[in-house]
Amino acid sequence: MDARDQRIVGYDIWHLSLPVVSARDHGVGRVDGACEVVVLRLTAEGGEAGWGEASPWVVFTGSPEATFAALDRYIRPHVVGRRISERPAIMRDADRAVAHCTEAKAALESALLDLEGRVTGQPVHALLGGKCRDQIPLSVSIANPDFAQDVALLQRLQDDGVGIVKLKTGFRDHAFDLMRLEVLARDFPQIRVRVDYNQGLEPESALDQVRDVAGFAPEFIEQPVRAPLFDLMAEIRQAIDVPLLADESVFGPEDMARAVREGISDGVSVKIMKSGGLTRGQQVARMAEQSGLTAYGGDMFEAGLAHLAGAHMIAATPQITLGCEFYQARYYLTEDILETPFPCDGGAVQVPDAPGLGIRPDLDKLDFYSIARGQAA
Repeated sequence: MDARDQRIVGYDIWHLSLPVVSARDHGVGRVDGACEVVVLRLTAEGGEAGWGEASPWVVFTGSPEATFAALDRYIRPHVVGRRISERPAIMRDADRAVAHCTEAKAALESALLDLEGRVTGQPVHALLGGKCRDQIPLSVSIANPDFAQDVALLQRLQDDGVGIVKLKTGFRDHAFDLMRLEVLARDFPQIRVRVDYNQGLEPESALDQVRDVAGFAPEFIEQPVRAPLFDLMAEIRQAIDVPLLADESVFGPEDMARAVREGISDGVSVKIMKSGGLTRGQQVARMAEQSGLTAYGGDMFEAGLAHLAGAHMIAATPQITLGCEFYQARYYLTEDILETPFPCDGGAVQVPDAPGLGIRPDLDKLDFYSIARGQAA
């Protein structure tokens, strides 16, 4: 019997509140005190388990309550009792069962892949087409409203060998953004700088402010205005010499097709939480490359389990060439949820080769940080 013919008999969900070390401001919202994620465990009849994490942000992809309900009420009936080998059909049925809820679908596909990898002895990246890289350059976001704390973080990053940062802009005034860029250029010249507005600029002033920031020659500038403003994104792209990346404007392949058609960016941030899974994230990256655009491995406010899924996806996707932003497990959460630390050293994520995602969550931590549970099947 093929191990993948085992049926899925267990389906458990945890809604977690994970403490963080500081406030973080992004263009359209703030995280302070804790971030919330939803963890899914699928158990096969042979006893093996596969894990996935959904990492929503209410101002970006949706609420954790909606994610929990999508997994617990609407997606569960399409999973329990199905064979592991039915993964593509399960994902298709889940997509039809509930609109949007892309983070829930990412968690489901991660858990299905992790389970298949564990019962077959293969890492997830092998199931996604094969590994093209052993490590992924790491970028860490600078987003603390108290910039003095971020300066201390920058010094720590420098000591840890991290060579890329992304400055989050647009959540205060323009002068604050320029001041921080000046400090980075003056005091941390060896660190490569990227800029991300997270939709934070008003349309009337966006072009002038982005031009000022482009004068510092960051490696790219990401999503300066609201997601639907495709015309303004295209105008800004034509007005600056720095590459412009789309994030919130491009969730899945459907948005990518329109973004290419309308010429809104030079690249795209690929996130499994907004694309609705690992394979759809790969599809976005391939579409970008086919149109001459670059791709970057972005993330949400994630724990190490989601980082692992993203790392396996990027490892199997040669079109994602700009590194990743899987820093929260190491630099933002007070405590991660994995049994062993997320493999991030020397300024790069090390891609695991063990079966499945390579590391399991710690059950004691899940129970400790849980604020809601879904009933086991």
